[in-house]
Amino acid sequence: MPSHSIRFRLTVWYAAVLTAGLALFGGLLWFSLRHQLMADIDQDLDGRASRFESYFRIESAKPGVDLRDELEEFSQALPPTSYVILRGPNGFFFAYPKESAPAVPVRMLERQFTFNGQTFDLDVGAPTTDVSYVLDELRILLFSLIPVVIIIASLGGVWLGRRALKPVQDVTAAALMISIENLSDRVPVPATGDEIARLAEVLNSMLSRLESAVKTLSQFVANASHELRTPLSVIRTTAELSLRRARSPESYRLSLEEVVAEAQHMTQLVEDLLILARTDAQIVEMPRSPVDLREILQEVCAEMNSLAQTREIRVKTELGDQAAVVAGNRPALRRLFVALLDNALKYSHFASEVQVTVVRAPDRATDRSGDRNSRVSVAIQDFGMGIREADLPHIFERFYRADRARGGGGHGLGLPLAESIATAHRAKIEVRSVEGAGSSFTVIFAARDHDPELDQVAKAGAFVRNPIEI
Repeated sequence: MPSHSIRFRLTVWYAAVLTAGLALFGGLLWFSLRHQLMADIDQDLDGRASRFESYFRIESAKPGVDLRDELEEFSQALPPTSYVILRGPNGFFFAYPKESAPAVPVRMLERQFTFNGQTFDLDVGAPTTDVSYVLDELRILLFSLIPVVIIIASLGGVWLGRRALKPVQDVTAAALMISIENLSDRVPVPATGDEIARLAEVLNSMLSRLESAVKTLSQFVANASHELRTPLSVIRTTAELSLRRARSPESYRLSLEEVVAEAQHMTQLVEDLLILARTDAQIVEMPRSPVDLREILQEVCAEMNSLAQTREIRVKTELGDQAAVVAGNRPALRRLFVALLDNALKYSHFASEVQVTVVRAPDRATDRSGDRNSRVSVAIQDFGMGIREADLPHIFERFYRADRARGGGGHGLGLPLAESIATAHRAKIEVRSVEGAGSSFTVIFAARDHDPELDQVAKAGAFVRNPIEI
């Protein structure tokens, strides 16, 4: 099916609506005029009938009068081409003119009256030739002028459509000139304040977001390439040095250990990048089930025990005696807390402390028992160097590393990955930090509705442990 331009469709619709409107107007005009003309004839006939009836009553009351001759004389005084027929009792009949039937269309008015106890039927008529002539002329005029008006109006509609859509064509032409190389350009916004101007503003806003996204993506690719280039360079350099001359088995073993460590670092980086990319594309599958956050935190603390011991840091957990059950993906939540605890251990002072606290509290809309709409939060607090105030707005940006100034390591994807997992679970991460005094990361899960399965896990109390220290 061939497509047509908006201007063509607007012209066709305009012509169709105009044709329908003019046809309706012409029809209403014709029928209104016909009704009015016929009403005028009926009013005139009613007057003739009234005068004829009055004259009949007067002449009938006179003795010795030839009633038919008097009625003939009166009828001759009526307007020309008048028709009168009177029927009475005992075969009385009067007609004017005496021809049996008129040769032209006649509109007749029928009336019945009583005189001296006798009933008479009176018919008064007048020809409708003049009315028919006027209506025919009007019909010819309408059928002649309406097509001319439609053609002229359609041509005007084409011109108006071209003029009205010219700003759209200008915006389209400008948009076609914008590509990935010149995303900073913008389409012109007409100073009309109408829908076209609004469309141009929306397009410019979209181009601004697209430009920002492309810059972010370019920076992301550049940072990822830089992060991947470092371990690859180390692996290549280590291998080349090992191959230059014969070495002892112990030297080869040390080189291979260095290669393995860099490969593991690169593998972790690639895995983080894949998770973030899939999260952005919303294709990450996170099947959820009731999980007790305290169990996950116990596993995470046990896993990070070696790192904590290396830095002589004590991890103190306060998990409470009440189950902290949420609907979540266990591996994803485990990765979330690993990232946060790793960050806390990395930036804590030697021989200091990290606190892991679980709080389960009713939401504002809950009842006092806390069985409905319960809200769970997990806080991980360190007492290390803290985060500078200028760095706080950027710590969840990918590859942003405030630790460059603080002497830490990592590739800058831990906190962005944690935030991505939290967002997927409808949770949020709040950060409070004082430079030189430490930082606190709190994951607040959204209040849940009443769920019998979650309540059953919570009431089971299968995981009840006292606060522990690692």
